[in-house]
Amino acid sequence: MKSFQGKTLSWSADAGVIEMKLHREPGNEIGSAMLDELEAFAEAFEDAGKSYGALIIYSGLAAGFSAGADLRELYERSQGLSAGERIAGVRDFLLRIHRVLNTIDGTPVTTIAAPHGVTFGGGLELALACDLIIADKSARFCFPELRLGLIPGFGGIPRLRRDIGNAVIRDMLLTGRSFNAVKAQAAGLVSQVTAEGEALAVARMTAAQICKFDRDTTVAAKRFIKPIPYEELRREIDVFCQLFSRPAVEEGLRKFVTSADAMPYLP
Repeated sequence: MKSFQGKTLSWSADAGVIEMKLHREPGNEIGSAMLDELEAFAEAFEDAGKSYGALIIYSGLAAGFSAGADLRELYERSQGLSAGERIAGVRDFLLRIHRVLNTIDGTPVTTIAAPHGVTFGGGLELALACDLIIADKSARFCFPELRLGLIPGFGGIPRLRRDIGNAVIRDMLLTGRSFNAVKAQAAGLVSQVTAEGEALAVARMTAAQICKFDRDTTVAAKRFIKPIPYEELRREIDVFCQLFSRPAVEEGLRKFVTSADAMPYLP
């Protein structure tokens, strides 16, 4: 798999392991530019990724893994459009990001997210598509979408329902509170917690261990323990689009965009 250096992310492969680094300032917000490059990665990964043993996704920014969807771009692109045009645009974006995350979720390759700092909204949904989350103790996990009158739209609810208990899901969704790495591990969201600055190193050691195992056995185990909830994922897109059409959401996005806070996505 050839290396790639983009404006928002990059990837390289060595010793049976692919590494994808997110590096879009200020907070790895997932907008159209990152989606384009994520789609390029998914295409290359589908073509060549099966010959590798593991994939690691991490951030090169001090702020954290990802603050989630690019809400400023979402708001600005919706201005001057009819309600039908706004919904069609957001549905197209969701379908595209779902295809990327389903590729990561369903690959026979073992996938590892190594987050630190802010891991919110769409950033958490990217991590949830991976098999393992090895988190720096600074990591904070949150679904703040209800503050905007929305639900997570990148597949977060179905993947949470697959992986952890309903009590934790309701807490994250209905309160908008963030979980630290230790609480996330206790809830079953995170597999390992590392010292600050060590998540990537531990992920690399874990990937090296994974690459020692018989590939066919690993693939069979993953298929058995990690079904992809396709029907729920489709329903999530429908619910998100229904909610997105409401004036309250546009007002919530306007307040976010005009906020004077340095990081308005923080609780």
